[in-house]
Amino acid sequence: MNGLGWVTQGGYDGPSRHGLPPGPEAISTWHAGAAVRARAGRGGRAEYGGRAEYGGRAWYSWQAGSVDQQVSVAPATVSAGTASASTGAAASEESATADLLSADELPDGLIVADHNGIVVIFNRAAERLTGIRAAQALGEPLLAALPLADSEGRCWWHASRPYDGLSIRTRHPERSLFLSDGTELLVTIGYVRRSRTGEPGERGAVQRLTITLRSARARARLERSRADLVSTVAHELRSPLTSVKGFTATLLEKWSRFTDDQKRIMLETVNADADRVTRLITELLDVSRIEAGRIVVHRELVDMAGRVSKLIAGRVAAGETAAKFKIDVAEGLPETWLDADKVDQILANLIENAVRHGAGTVTTVIESALVCDGPGIAVSVRDEGPGIAPEFAPRVFRQFWRAKRRGGAGLGLFIVKGLVEAHGGTIGVSQAPGGGAEFRFTMPAGVPDHG
Repeated sequence: MNGLGWVTQGGYDGPSRHGLPPGPEAISTWHAGAAVRARAGRGGRAEYGGRAEYGGRAWYSWQAGSVDQQVSVAPATVSAGTASASTGAAASEESATADLLSADELPDGLIVADHNGIVVIFNRAAERLTGIRAAQALGEPLLAALPLADSEGRCWWHASRPYDGLSIRTRHPERSLFLSDGTELLVTIGYVRRSRTGEPGERGAVQRLTITLRSARARARLERSRADLVSTVAHELRSPLTSVKGFTATLLEKWSRFTDDQKRIMLETVNADADRVTRLITELLDVSRIEAGRIVVHRELVDMAGRVSKLIAGRVAAGETAAKFKIDVAEGLPETWLDADKVDQILANLIENAVRHGAGTVTTVIESALVCDGPGIAVSVRDEGPGIAPEFAPRVFRQFWRAKRRGGAGLGLFIVKGLVEAHGGTIGVSQAPGGGAEFRFTMPAGVPDHG
């Protein structure tokens, strides 16, 4: 058939065995030995609006390049309305490059320009990120199809000169560039060059230019998060450090003027503020470990009820009333192998949160639970305060979330969630049965560490 693309079909009016829709009209007439006229689609994808029959066979046009052109193609395979055709000896190298069926499946934007700077591939992700339709970009010069500028407003293509610049250049690392409407994109550019002499390491003229695009929104969110972190840490450190500096300077200058009781009060304040700074630094280290996935769980046999009792006894010894706390322990608890230090940190944060932001009695309920189809434990910490509005519930475990901006760095519940998940558990917040907030986490019983 002189290299023409073809695929055998069943009845003309019935669905084909390749899943193509039937069509009564033919969009082109094909003859043996004739060339095929095809219009390029997105990134070499072939889409068919109709079919013609020749000698009992259905023939389909193939998208072979970036503009209308006549090419001869090798036998094609068709599946679910999309065809790929391997090029014959007469097919150009650029046509083979454009025949990429996977371009639209990429999560990042992909744009490919040929040796003349003409766009031959413009995938769906690129459409979404740039707001430019592929039909408008395909077949156009790269500079016109994708106008990019740097942060100072200079045209990136004129500044970088990809086609007549340095011949040893192989890529541009990811950097921020801007579309004409101000949209920021993270752009990486790679070069495919022809060999000058065939010797390894030598590169010549640009054969293809490959541009990948990513949204800058994720990086902007990360930068905002870092700015929030710096602002929060600065604010949280300033108050205790100011107190420490003030009291120590006063004691050093006027030590003999103060009574022993006055000195004790000042030193106790300094000690409390130093503990506050230490606690904040510890929280920041925990956050970094959680975000990096470097939380290590050292399992040992843990008595959850005993841990809660110990924490409450410490708070009572510090001056809080014993009547403010209640522990409800169910029978038949499984043997739990958990990280004792991290369990203490989880419980301490949840009880502190209930005392600080809740009201009334703080009740801790411990019961058995089915976790991941196995034995586990569930712990609920309830207060009798105003509770948490349902619309705020998804936010409470984010970094820097604080109820009414009251105290703390807003990292405690984020850390709690990370430590619970490190044990293979889950945590959530809801309305307590008697009003107020209820934080409930579950953990699998676990097994002891060996070796």
